[in-house]
Amino acid sequence: MSPLNMLVVGVILLGVTSSILETEPVLVRRWGAAFDVIGRLVTALFAAEYVARFWAAAERAGPDSATAKRLGFAFSLAGLLDLVVVASALAPLVVPNLAILRFARIASLLLLAKLGGFSRAAHHLHFAVASRRYELMLALSLALILLIMGASALYWADGGVQPEKFGSIPRALWWAAVTLTTIGYGDVSPVTPLGKVIATLVAVAGIGLVALPTGILAAGFSEAVQRDRRDDL
Repeated sequence: MSPLNMLVVGVILLGVTSSILETEPVLVRRWGAAFDVIGRLVTALFAAEYVARFWAAAERAGPDSATAKRLGFAFSLAGLLDLVVVASALAPLVVPNLAILRFARIASLLLLAKLGGFSRAAHHLHFAVASRRYELMLALSLALILLIMGASALYWADGGVQPEKFGSIPRALWWAAVTLTTIGYGDVSPVTPLGKVIATLVAVAGIGLVALPTGILAAGFSEAVQRDRRDDL
């Protein structure tokens, strides 16, 4: 990683750390002024970076005009992310109220997403997701089907016994979601024998459902690493 990239990463971590710490009232009462200075400094640096990247986008290769290239950057994921971070930091200065301040604190944590741009592993993960998007969409479709079928089955089995928990399919969706993801908080559970049998089947299906996208992403990530190694040779 180049010194410039290391500096940017350091600024990002400084801004994120400051945003996290300033949500603690005890620390704000003692170090509030320091947090304000750090916030303004980080905002100024990333505002300057956003303007520079916006202007330099016109130098990218391609047949489009300079204006089209700059607009392309402005509406790209990276450009929109930078704009949200900068705008959220400037918002309390324009509209000084508590709601805007809370939004600014949360939105500034989006700086963490910028760290992915400085990591080769992040590019590998992007390749893995992009190259296996159809398989992942299939896994997502299966998850949706199992989610609805599980909720429907528990509505049929336990809806009459526990109407406040399984009295409708939307109510049963919460149970189906936490069961399929193998979390199982225990706040909602079937009490009828048939409901318990269905819950067992849904829980077992959830184990396979979690393993399916994991294997898909692992294969894609391995392919990305091998391709990167071949390019380095």
